[in-house]
Amino acid sequence: MKLGLVTYNLAKDWDVETLIKNCEAGGFDGAELRTTHAHRVEVGLSPAERAEVRKRFTDSRVQLYGLGSAFDYHTPDAAKLRRDIEATKEYIVLAHDVGASGVKVRPNGLPKEVPVEKTLEQIGLALRELGKFGAEHGQMIRLEVHGSGTSLVPHVRRILDVADHKNVGACWNSNQTDLEGDGFDHNLGLLKGRIVEVHMRDLYLEEYPWRRLLTGLVASGYTGFCLAEIPESRDPVRVMRYFRGLWLAYQGLV
Repeated sequence: MKLGLVTYNLAKDWDVETLIKNCEAGGFDGAELRTTHAHRVEVGLSPAERAEVRKRFTDSRVQLYGLGSAFDYHTPDAAKLRRDIEATKEYIVLAHDVGASGVKVRPNGLPKEVPVEKTLEQIGLALRELGKFGAEHGQMIRLEVHGSGTSLVPHVRRILDVADHKNVGACWNSNQTDLEGDGFDHNLGLLKGRIVEVHMRDLYLEEYPWRRLLTGLVASGYTGFCLAEIPESRDPVRVMRYFRGLWLAYQGLV
């Protein structure tokens, strides 16, 4: 497995040059660039600007693993749903152009006026369309386990079953809701073989079973990125080095 950084929130004020420099100094192998942040890797970039972003990462030791969008597909408004799908496609093209390998999307809730199963199916069908489009551009669609109600792992499994596309996988988000229902091991097992990205909170949080997560990932054959999604700090590189140290220590216990 490889270690990376989500720019939300630690790196939200860093430009691309600073991000690369700090990741190299902290021993991080890659990054996911969250939309709206100071790196400004957005769909408005010109072809030349996109090529420059790609080159900056290619010339460094840091892999541009993916782009982190805020698109979701649970809205009961059909017109808004279509706009969000089309906007995601623009973002997928951006990811291709800057040298990323995928785009993170999310569910973000369950509208009270709509049956749960109908919303889950709608999200899944949207992801199927995006999975097909992503495949045409060499991009994996990474569905974050996220949102009120939708962060329940059985719901994410249902969405992925509806999507039914090899280019749609799960972004494990290390939520406390992972422990609900039939328990952590059962929930992790529901997504066995479908996890294509992992977000990790602060590894000192004892309420979350980090060792069991890493053990389960290794057992499933996962070799992708584990990305730190942690708060801001006045001494970010020092925090990154400590995070890396803990991450390596946990792996040594697996």
